[in-house]
Amino acid sequence: MIQQYCIAANHPCFAGHFPGNPIVPGVVILDYARDLLQQWQPNCRIKTITQVKFLQPLHPEQAFTITLSQGAANSIKFVCSCGERRIVTGAFLTESRS
Repeated sequence: MIQQYCIAANHPCFAGHFPGNPIVPGVVILDYARDLLQQWQPNCRIKTITQVKFLQPLHPEQAFTITLSQGAANSIKFVCSCGERRIVTGAFLTESRS
């Protein structure tokens, strides 16, 4: 599953993060990845994030792509990229909703 996003400069996450050089907080990027997973596999629930690496900053108005792929058993891998540049990688451990 692949989806492109762009976080507007007026998003509330930029208030104080960081004045003069705004950067999208990592938790906001993870929220987008979680939401995409919910769209792709609606009966899936995230138990935990087993791995995450923040490799590059993401700034307001920068288009970025989230790619989700099935990993081993109950693992969903995610990669967030700006063009060819990877900005975040990681994996969710999931389970089926009851």
